[in-house]
Amino acid sequence: MTGITSGPSGWAVARLQDLFETITDGDHQPPPQVEAGIPFLVIGNVRSGRLDFADVRFVPQGYYRSLADHRKPKRGDVLYTVTGSLGIPALVDTDRAFCVQRHIAMLKPARETNARYLLHALASSDAFQQATKAATGTAQKTLGLASLRAMTVPVAPAPEQARVVDAVDSYLSRLDAAAASLGRAQTKLKAYRASVLKAAVEGRLVPTEAELARKQERTFEPAEALLARILKERRRRWEEAEIAKLESSGKPPKDDRWKDKYDEPSPPEGSNLPELPEGWCWATIEQLAAPEAYALAIGPFGSSLKVEDYRKAGVPLVFVRNIRAESFLDDDDTRYVDEEKAIELQAHVVHPGEILVTKMGDPPGDCSIYPRHRPTAVITADCIKLSPASELCVEYIILALRSPLVQAQIRGATKGVAQKKVSLERFRPLAIPVCPIDEQRRLVDTADALMSTSAALERQINVDERRVARLRQALLKWAFEGKLVDQDPSDEPAEKLLARIRAESATASSTKNSRGRKARTAT
Repeated sequence: MTGITSGPSGWAVARLQDLFETITDGDHQPPPQVEAGIPFLVIGNVRSGRLDFADVRFVPQGYYRSLADHRKPKRGDVLYTVTGSLGIPALVDTDRAFCVQRHIAMLKPARETNARYLLHALASSDAFQQATKAATGTAQKTLGLASLRAMTVPVAPAPEQARVVDAVDSYLSRLDAAAASLGRAQTKLKAYRASVLKAAVEGRLVPTEAELARKQERTFEPAEALLARILKERRRRWEEAEIAKLESSGKPPKDDRWKDKYDEPSPPEGSNLPELPEGWCWATIEQLAAPEAYALAIGPFGSSLKVEDYRKAGVPLVFVRNIRAESFLDDDDTRYVDEEKAIELQAHVVHPGEILVTKMGDPPGDCSIYPRHRPTAVITADCIKLSPASELCVEYIILALRSPLVQAQIRGATKGVAQKKVSLERFRPLAIPVCPIDEQRRLVDTADALMSTSAALERQINVDERRVARLRQALLKWAFEGKLVDQDPSDEPAEKLLARIRAESATASSTKNSRGRKARTAT
């Protein structure tokens, strides 16, 4: 494997397998889970580069005891993620007993190996580039243990390693403090946005239409009347379509009994719904959908839309990732189907200005408006599309869907363990607070102004976070090029240190093999 070139005089380059006694991973058999026991860490528990025991699974004591010693992390070991979010190192800095999944490698340092020095070396961009280049797989990249063992790192003389660690730790503590401060700012912005949305759907963000009407001594149309008009239009459109269908079949109705087939959308179950301001009312998502066919629909099942249907041009496809990022046709990953396939999938077509919602995720419920300047598209399996009635303000419906009140309902309607989803059947009856149309527009204008200020602050925070990340990598680059601390010509060269580590490893391996032969002879 192509690795890192040698640094200053006295430095050397070594493979990881020369610096660690063992490099292995977690048990490959799925462990039994219990409510309490020995923590079982997955990639998400080391994603930040530190061990996080706040939200972990547990395995039985007996399972942990059955593991080989080299699969039990100990203080001073280095963990390294090798699947999916690969290339993230973390130092075991606890005596707590725990074990890890097979997607996490365990590197147990040799006696004279400075684990903290190698932790920083593995966090460098050079090491990450080696890992990603050696990783295999398509859907989920995996770095094999053989490739991990073959990765190389620059090795400074032992005294200089200690100086590098002290300097890097000092600088990183300040960068970590800056990153933590930015993280707290992000959290506050998130809470601020949630409070704006909460106030909006509770009638506290702008004066209500009822309040303004009293002040201005005029009348106004309450939301109940608006909803009644929507439902009346929905029924009228259905009756028109139904009678046209009957007449075209040569069987015109003789009475009104055919109208009994109409499926009136059920109102929300109001027992647990909070009280709304004067002039507001509750309505289900289904009640607010436009009367047209397929106004509320999910994407096609896998048998209707397959990877082999994808094209490089034609009618674009919308995926969950597009909804979350509010990015449509903006990258090279855009996929298409041909016109013939799009006609076949007409029930799953989304038009500009309609609402898209993710039906899967952790949790589902991310939503956005399909841009009005984009062409008609086709949604994929894990998307929901909603075309609100024309009497409603689409931007207000998005605002309500994103509010904590409705998001809590979506979470309550979510099912699944490995992959959480909300079905269309569970999405239809969710309750939306509806206000008079003029109030909807005022709420949207005010919320947009407040959110734009929040978005500007978040963009600046993102810029600062990227700057911190660049400084972190620049610091590590300087450190492992020998530019961060001074070299001391009297330091023992790294090659002598490596020779001792290799000799010690060879002796340990010989002793282990000898014990194994004696044990086999005794039996």
